[in-house]
Amino acid sequence: MFETIIGLEVHCQLNTKTKIFCSCSTKFGDEPNANTCPVCLALPGALPVLNKEALAKAASFGFAVNAKVNQKSNFDRKNYFYPDLPKAYQISQWTTPVVENGELFITTESGEKRIGITRAHLEEDAGKNNHLASSSAVDLNRCGTPLLEIVSEPDMRSSDEAVAYLKKLHSILRFLNISDANMQEGSFRCDVNVSIRPAGDPKLYTRVEIKNLNSFRFIQKAIEYEVERQKVAWEDGKYDSVVVQETRLFDTNKLITKPMRSKEEAAEYRYFPDPDLLPAVLSDEMMAAARNLPELPDEKKARYVNELGLKPYDAGVIVSSYEMARYFEDLIAANISPKLCVTWLCVELLGRLKNGVTIETSPVNSAKMAELLKAIEEGTISANAAKKVLDELVADENAQVEAVIDRLGLKQVSDDGAIIAIIDAVLGANSEKVAEYKSGKDKLFGFFVGQVMKEGKGAFNPAKVNELLKGKLG
Repeated sequence: MFETIIGLEVHCQLNTKTKIFCSCSTKFGDEPNANTCPVCLALPGALPVLNKEALAKAASFGFAVNAKVNQKSNFDRKNYFYPDLPKAYQISQWTTPVVENGELFITTESGEKRIGITRAHLEEDAGKNNHLASSSAVDLNRCGTPLLEIVSEPDMRSSDEAVAYLKKLHSILRFLNISDANMQEGSFRCDVNVSIRPAGDPKLYTRVEIKNLNSFRFIQKAIEYEVERQKVAWEDGKYDSVVVQETRLFDTNKLITKPMRSKEEAAEYRYFPDPDLLPAVLSDEMMAAARNLPELPDEKKARYVNELGLKPYDAGVIVSSYEMARYFEDLIAANISPKLCVTWLCVELLGRLKNGVTIETSPVNSAKMAELLKAIEEGTISANAAKKVLDELVADENAQVEAVIDRLGLKQVSDDGAIIAIIDAVLGANSEKVAEYKSGKDKLFGFFVGQVMKEGKGAFNPAKVNELLKGKLG
């Protein structure tokens, strides 16, 4: 039996409008090398100036994960040479990061577990190499983009725990509004450190780093492959020769990891204090502002359970993403029953979103959903009819709730006269069953309801049918 040891390093892009050490835009998708200046191009004589907002956002993250926030932190130079790093060093925080010794709690099938956060430090991003058929081009638009690198303790023991940690971290960043954490655009990237050891052995063995993973699915697959690779090497007696300290890449087509380069130690980066930057100091006012946190996922979940009566599982699904929670609260603000909101958001709507469509890009916004749920609560349409309406709304984002109801003829009839006429006809045609019902066969009531609804072609309000039938049958 083996035990898996997993530690994660997450690079989160902070959502500042300008870069960390200059005033260039951080906008994604602009023309290559459009957002550059002497500072991020490392031209002679150009000096960096710290973006105050990046420091403040890092501090708020620290308080959100119960960490020590250092009022004074330092910047260092991390020396290495890649084509996308013009200075041949990266400005980072090595000796004194802005955040140390934090934690967050995850929930898996095994229960709740604490995951330690070693540190979170500010640094600048590198550029991007674009490899073409016969050459490579360098885009330096990302160079100098502010990153918060969040380093966990090696506390995770499975790929499920690693993904749960990342989803919780992703959610916290979004609720804090310090990052869009968009994995497709590289705003939330993860490096995974994986090793194994015999169960019960306290020793930590050789760890392998899997670099730049940008989807929860690929992170899980990469961990599972790497753990199996290391186990096979151990069982074959080849562990020391096969499992070496190195950086590997994940092949998303073959779902395997491949060697990239040997893993550098801290000493190989030749860290030293950056002489161009003074220590970063958070003023008392900045510290107080950073402590003033919005309602975070765990607090929101507790409120949903205690005040709205949601089941813990349902509340957990809703707070799993900022967009889900915002959508849900829009529905609650429209005075919709919380239970109805949960069913139609978490089951009906999410079940219809396919091919990468998320709640954020859903063709059915919260206003349309609130209108649909109001129609159910007010008895305008039945729940079954509402599902047909929702299908139409998902298929056509320009469709309107009331227009779809009218076009499909789904509006329920609540007019007493029209319903009573059908009830009288049904009871008259089934006089023997009426006599049986009155003699004590209560279960026949469902038969009468079904017959009335059938004659009404599903357009009658079921609650109104029940009420009038009870009156007629005594």
